[in-house]
Amino acid sequence: MLPLAIIFGLVLLIFLGLPIAISLGFTAVTTYLALDMAFLLQMLPQRMYAATTSFTLLAIPFFILAGSLMNTGGITERIFRFAGALVGHIRGGLGQVNIVASLIFSGMSGSAVADAAGLGQVELKAMNDKGYDPVFSAAVTAASSTIGPVFPPSIPFVIYSSITGVSVIQLFLAGVLPGLLMALMLMVAVYVVSVVRKYPKEPRASLKEILISAKESILPLLTPVIIIAGIMGGGFTPTEAGAIACVYAAFLGLFVYKEIVIADLIPILWETLRHTLRVMFVIAAAGFFGWLLIQQNVPDKLVELLLTISDDKYITLGIIVAILLVLGMFLEGIAIIVIAVPLFMPVVTSLEIDMVQFGVIMIMTSMLGLLTPPVGMVLFAVSSASGVSIGVLSKELWPYFIGIFVVLMMVTYIPSISTFLPNMMMGG
Repeated sequence: MLPLAIIFGLVLLIFLGLPIAISLGFTAVTTYLALDMAFLLQMLPQRMYAATTSFTLLAIPFFILAGSLMNTGGITERIFRFAGALVGHIRGGLGQVNIVASLIFSGMSGSAVADAAGLGQVELKAMNDKGYDPVFSAAVTAASSTIGPVFPPSIPFVIYSSITGVSVIQLFLAGVLPGLLMALMLMVAVYVVSVVRKYPKEPRASLKEILISAKESILPLLTPVIIIAGIMGGGFTPTEAGAIACVYAAFLGLFVYKEIVIADLIPILWETLRHTLRVMFVIAAAGFFGWLLIQQNVPDKLVELLLTISDDKYITLGIIVAILLVLGMFLEGIAIIVIAVPLFMPVVTSLEIDMVQFGVIMIMTSMLGLLTPPVGMVLFAVSSASGVSIGVLSKELWPYFIGIFVVLMMVTYIPSISTFLPNMMMGG
């Protein structure tokens, strides 16, 4: 009964509107008080501190800062123009451009919200100026931004790595094929919707126009190449890669494109600090909550419960995915990772499910959560930027939600989609 009481109490607090971090901490503290184990509360500072001191987690503020610098420094506009030259002629026009631009940008920022808030502004304006339905524009922008945390580099993968000890490099490689498949499925969804609604396509760009746009965007396009090549070549760690991405983005914005002035750096740094503190506060509170779960043997009891339902790993994976999708309706992506990973790790280990594959499944389900009310952060970001209500936007997102869900099922039941590249490049 205790595990159910702990989970129920946490969910109740979230429903009452308390912030995720407060809900996690309050649930853990009240549980120990109820068990007359208040003496264990002396572990609270130590567990919160330990949860946030992983060297891997240093990558989070760096990638957030890199995304902010790119949004301010003119990089997003150049990426959008290059994507337009490549795929603007496909039915759906700027809808297709929206997706490809998000795929390219995801190789730099690693954040769905950064994509939605930064590149999303450019995408929405361009589509609205061309006469696209604002609801369609908002839905495509929201859906395409979820590619960011799956395609490397990825902030959620960094968090997953810090909890599980799985190599960040392996996780980054594991996200490549699923990220490409997500982009492909979203482009198919845009094409189908565009045919039904008779949306236009842009004129096919000439080779000269493609080369010109490529030349304008070549320096930003080198960012993911530098990051991935440097990590794979052993030149620097994923954390150091985040710092290098920041320096490179600042150099382009300040000295090459000259669209950032020194005065812009203060609000950029302040926004980075706010996002980082929000993420780290959740991780810190989850550190103590996770210790409570382990101390009370909640993961072991969950293993027993799931194995009584089925000892087939694919059936169990289906149940876990269903649970994660429901959680995604009420929790933000990072909260799902820090709460669910310690719970399900023993299950995954006992069934010999690849932890790299499970990491991709975790991140993809949390991305679907970003698109579902009532707590979908991308929904709120795009709704605020576009003026389209949450309810209308949620209904418009269904074709794209289904496309991402299909890829999620492929990753869940065809392990090689996520494990092929890590095994090929690093052995395994």
